[in-house]
Amino acid sequence: MRAAAFALLLLIPFGVSRLVGQVPDELPLAVAENSFRPLYERVDNGLESRLRSELERSSELRGLIRRQKLAVGVVDLRDPERPRFARINGDTMMYAASLPKIAILLAAYESFEDGSLAETDEMHRHLAAMIRSSSNASATAVIDALGFDKISRVLRRPDYQLYDPAHGGGLWVGKRYAKEGRRQPEPMRGISHAATVTQVCRFYYLVATGRIIGPERSRQMLEDLSQPGLHHKFVGVLERRAPAAQLFRKSGTWRDWHSDSVLVWGPERRYILVALAETPRGEAILRGLAGTVDDVLAGRTGARPRPLAEPVE
Repeated sequence: MRAAAFALLLLIPFGVSRLVGQVPDELPLAVAENSFRPLYERVDNGLESRLRSELERSSELRGLIRRQKLAVGVVDLRDPERPRFARINGDTMMYAASLPKIAILLAAYESFEDGSLAETDEMHRHLAAMIRSSSNASATAVIDALGFDKISRVLRRPDYQLYDPAHGGGLWVGKRYAKEGRRQPEPMRGISHAATVTQVCRFYYLVATGRIIGPERSRQMLEDLSQPGLHHKFVGVLERRAPAAQLFRKSGTWRDWHSDSVLVWGPERRYILVALAETPRGEAILRGLAGTVDDVLAGRTGARPRPLAEPVE
């Protein structure tokens, strides 16, 4: 499926493929400098308490949270000037499979901007395939063009700090998405493809507010994140619950490690949701989590029984 999607993208002229992107006019959000605050300063204790309470109604989720096998991050963007951030195990770094391909996307756009990577139609097609259909071949091609050192330097930059030992680490890409090749794992826990929900939420928040390079480059990155080609986990649930919403998404799966991240933008829903899980039931748990968070943000919570997984048609 991924190979077929990638082949189709290669047949589409670059200009046409960019025109079909689904980025609404209000994105990136125009948040004034005097109103903008780092996400670390936007933690909402009330939202966080409600989220934890709702999740821990499930003994399975409660156990995963306490063993640091489940991490969740949410950013409510309905008031762009005053977003609300909640996180559970926010600084717990986990193996995240393909989700850290967003770090490759960021490093590629930074390299376009500084001139160290040629901005070609082929490279843009690789970026779209890497994100939308999670093409490993495209991700590896971009990694080879950038190098691990460049990706690491961009993630550690003071204006991003998307890998920050003071906050548990974060996003990291230290291995090609291929069998062969050397490893350059992150230094704290030795993980090759790592993430924390806090740093992934920060990535989406920076893109959504036009602070990745600038508004135009942020908008281009949102185009690459639009139109998910894989309709599982969060996307399967949100497409059913919120068919009018636009989804900007990257997920990952390998063995028992499951991850998903999405910016949901619609008439009634405007939020970022990120989750990392290490459990054989990760796919089902992330589906259920998408419904739970959607209900928490809408105020639809209570003592009724909640299924761990929502059906996906």
